[in-house]
Amino acid sequence: MAQSNCTQVTEFSLTGFTEDPVTQVCLFLLFLLTYVVTIVGNLGIIILIRACPHFLSPMYYFLGNLVFVDVCFSTIITPKMLVDLMSEKKSIAYVGCVAQVFLFDLFGITECFLLAAMAYDRYVAICHPLLYPLVMSPKCCFQLVTGSYLMGLTNGVGQTISMSTLSFCSSSTIDLFFCDISPLISLSASDTTLSHIILTTAASLFGVPCILVILLSYVAIILTILSINSAEGKRKAFSTCTSHLTTVSIFCGASFFTYLNLTSNSSRVGNKWAVVLYTMVPPMLNPLIYSLRNKEVKEALRRLLKIK
Repeated sequence: MAQSNCTQVTEFSLTGFTEDPVTQVCLFLLFLLTYVVTIVGNLGIIILIRACPHFLSPMYYFLGNLVFVDVCFSTIITPKMLVDLMSEKKSIAYVGCVAQVFLFDLFGITECFLLAAMAYDRYVAICHPLLYPLVMSPKCCFQLVTGSYLMGLTNGVGQTISMSTLSFCSSSTIDLFFCDISPLISLSASDTTLSHIILTTAASLFGVPCILVILLSYVAIILTILSINSAEGKRKAFSTCTSHLTTVSIFCGASFFTYLNLTSNSSRVGNKWAVVLYTMVPPMLNPLIYSLRNKEVKEALRRLLKIK
């Protein structure tokens, strides 16, 4: 009966990080620098791939989509967070919150599947090099990328439906700097059974298969590399996947750290910094990793800038 008198909120309040003005300015500058590096680095990789015709291999096709997703992933959260750091009132409209939940879950899962597709690409290239042109055909690559976006879209729609079933009456304050489905479920005054089912199902259907594909691919890659007799052959084989392996390690490591931190009895501030680690650090580091650890990218950048 109490639910019938519930007035649905039209906006949510965000707690942010701190109320101290000096700390807010420092955080604003830190996050602004992080966002600029993220956007410039990722857009630079996209332009480089588009400008250089020899970047037509499946690896760079996947990389182009990965950095595009990173740009979108960062833009969903960071600009609003920067505005809130300089504002007294930190709030977001209900519609804006729904949009943030949808886009965050869409691009988050899309990135997981793209990383899995890149791991499979490296597996075929190293373990079955003679079949690589046949297996990783343009059609197959297109299907893998399209499937990644479709899986992300499915997850985004599912989490949006989950949010639409929730009612918010007694409180509209989200103890975070953006809208995420987990704190919204905790905040809801209605029955959250369906939301928990959707959240658990999404993790099982989307997250677990991606992790398994990545792990199995790299187990096979490592076994293949160890079977190579030549030390130079081992080095060349391993060098073709170090950038992706580094990216996967950062993304998965940040994800697991965030999950463990959020489910432990850590402080609220610690939880927020764990989310920062997951949402802002991987997109910023990805272009740096592929630029610094990939000779082809560095050579293409020199040619593009006409640096001898």
